[in-house]
Amino acid sequence: LRRHQPSHALCAMEYEGLSWRRTLFPDYKKNRRPMPDDLRSALGQIVSRFLAQGVGTVSVSGFEADDLIASIAQKVTEAGGRTTVLSTDKSFYQLISNSVSVHDHFAAQDRDTKYVRQRFGVEPERLAELFALAGDSSLDIPGARGIGLRTAAKLLDDYGDLESVLAAVGGIPGSRGRMIQDAKEAVILAQRLVTLRSDVNIGANLSQFRCSAK
Repeated sequence: LRRHQPSHALCAMEYEGLSWRRTLFPDYKKNRRPMPDDLRSALGQIVSRFLAQGVGTVSVSGFEADDLIASIAQKVTEAGGRTTVLSTDKSFYQLISNSVSVHDHFAAQDRDTKYVRQRFGVEPERLAELFALAGDSSLDIPGARGIGLRTAAKLLDDYGDLESVLAAVGGIPGSRGRMIQDAKEAVILAQRLVTLRSDVNIGANLSQFRCSAK
C-alpha cells in the first residue's frame, strides 16, 4: 500500500471448496501440499488485519483467487484504469499488458513483457499456450509429454499460435509432431486449465474496494 499508493485495493482469497478446474480435471494440483494448519487457523485474523488497513477481501464459490484477479483486472482495463497484481505466481504473467502489471513483492521487482520474453521466449499473450504445450508440473498438468518450454516456444514462434500448431501437427517433422498429435486433446484441455478466467462475477462493485488506508 505504501509502495504503490493504489486508489483501490483488495485481497482475493481462495475458495475452500472444489474449483471448476478440479471438477474438469481431477488430477489438477494433486501433488500440491495442503495449506499449513497454522496459516489456515490464522486466515480469519489475516482478513481482519487487511480490513483494518482498508483492504477488503473477496472469494467466489467454484473459482480460484487467480480467476478473480484476472476478472477484476479485465473490468478495470475496460474502465480505462490500471491494475497492479502483487504475486510471485507465473500464471499472472499472461495478464501483463499496457494496463496490467505484475509486481513480485518478495523480490521487489516488476515483471514486464521484457521479463516474460526473456524467461519464457514468448509474449505474455502466448504464455497460456506455452504452458498448454509444455505442461505445468506445479499444477500437475502434463500438456504434450516430451515437449519442453524451449521447444514449445519455438513452435509458437514458427506457427504463430497454439491453434496453428495443432492445425499443422501432421506436417511437424520427427517425434515432435507425433508427441503433439498423441497429446492433442490433453493440450486443448491444458490450455483451458492454465488460462485465467476473466469473466467471473465477483458479486461486488469495485467502488466498495476504494482504498482507505493512510
